[in-house]
Amino acid sequence: MELEFFGAAGEVTGSCHILHVGGHKLLLDCGMIQGSRKTEQRNADPFPFSTSDIDAVVLSHAHIDHSGRLPLLAKRGYSGPIYTHNASRDLCHILLQDSARLGERDAELQNRKRERKGLSPVKPLYTVADAEAALTLIEGSHYDDRREILPGVSIRFRDAGHIMGSSIVEMWVKEGSLERKIVFSGDLGQYDTPVLKDPTPIEEADLVLMESTYGDRDHRDRELTFQEIGEIIQEARHNRGNILIPAFAVGRSQELLYLFGKHFDEWGLERWQIFLDSPMAIEASRVYWDYPHLYDEEATKLRRDLDQMPLLPNLRLSQATEESMQINKIRSGAIVIAGSGMCNGGRIIHHLKHNLWRKECQVIIVGYQAQGSLGRRLVEGSKDVRIYGETVRVGARIRTVGGLSAHGDREDLANWYRGFENRPPVCLVHGEISAAESFKHKLETECGATARLTQPGLKLDLEKLPQLEH
Repeated sequence: MELEFFGAAGEVTGSCHILHVGGHKLLLDCGMIQGSRKTEQRNADPFPFSTSDIDAVVLSHAHIDHSGRLPLLAKRGYSGPIYTHNASRDLCHILLQDSARLGERDAELQNRKRERKGLSPVKPLYTVADAEAALTLIEGSHYDDRREILPGVSIRFRDAGHIMGSSIVEMWVKEGSLERKIVFSGDLGQYDTPVLKDPTPIEEADLVLMESTYGDRDHRDRELTFQEIGEIIQEARHNRGNILIPAFAVGRSQELLYLFGKHFDEWGLERWQIFLDSPMAIEASRVYWDYPHLYDEEATKLRRDLDQMPLLPNLRLSQATEESMQINKIRSGAIVIAGSGMCNGGRIIHHLKHNLWRKECQVIIVGYQAQGSLGRRLVEGSKDVRIYGETVRVGARIRTVGGLSAHGDREDLANWYRGFENRPPVCLVHGEISAAESFKHKLETECGATARLTQPGLKLDLEKLPQLEH
């Protein structure tokens, strides 16, 4: 019985691990590696395992850094089941097909340039047909339902509070006389976040595979965060500029719209034109609307009083490319929520090209920015950036609002771990090395845990786990 680490070990994106038990291999997540163009080229590398040897896949949630290489897995020969929560299944239909379309479009643009240079064409990482083939393999489940998926392997999904359908995965595994309970945290949300419930506490495990994205910092207090957003909106209105918000289509976009509705009068939003400029975010919002039983108490009350997906009176949903292009003609008074969340592609790039150099504008960063991404360069204070081959001066004010992160901070992570009564050992994944090291120290000094960092290729013998005192 063995656990092997491949992706999101020593970094944040590309979540991918394998559990070996009883001659079977269970793949935990199969995510896309995100960041710089050079970093993302690693996605095309051969998998460090044979796809034909995988017996089943368990997906913690739909975000691309956890699900994005599932079509590639299917393209390279995997045809077994993919187990996930029902809402994650529905969101994967949106995210994976969109990822495939973007890949096909990027390859088409590259090939036009390559043809003019006499170079051979390139192929996308996978096609829409590959994504559709992978989607046929997905089997949805409810939270809290335990099911056997392989001989000696049972799983149960619990609410992780990160995005709709995000799951903590409990796994009971047996090989001969050896039995272990492994808990994979997936991505854990903040406590008291809008719309979603808090991460579910788990009482017992023999080993915890745990994320550490923000293991080295605490988010700003939510009330102070809301106050800060109001001040940013007021400043932008005074300066007669626009506000750009790069946002992940699933999770962050829906939370922002919820907050805009809740604070509509307080933030003076009636004076603005608000755009959700993302077909994928619009579709994802409809999925959120279809799962009211997963809302927290406040959002449940709101949903009960409404018959259709709530729209702000001045919200415009931009589906067509032409509608998106029209937004760039607005010089003042526009709030634009658009993908991608790390500014690595999508419609936000066009809006940045038209607004980033303008000192009267604001860019609000509301989520994690991977190393090498355009968003990361903006957060780190770059004076100019390259957009579509053109150097663009950064004149707009870059505002990082950490309190809106869908990931729990180090105190949230520690609080979730404290729910384990037997203080099981922890393997830290999904975090940059500095963040994982910091959280390891917190777990060991404040929570009584034994913790270790991981790296690609690390193998852990589950028979020899340290047994801690209760």
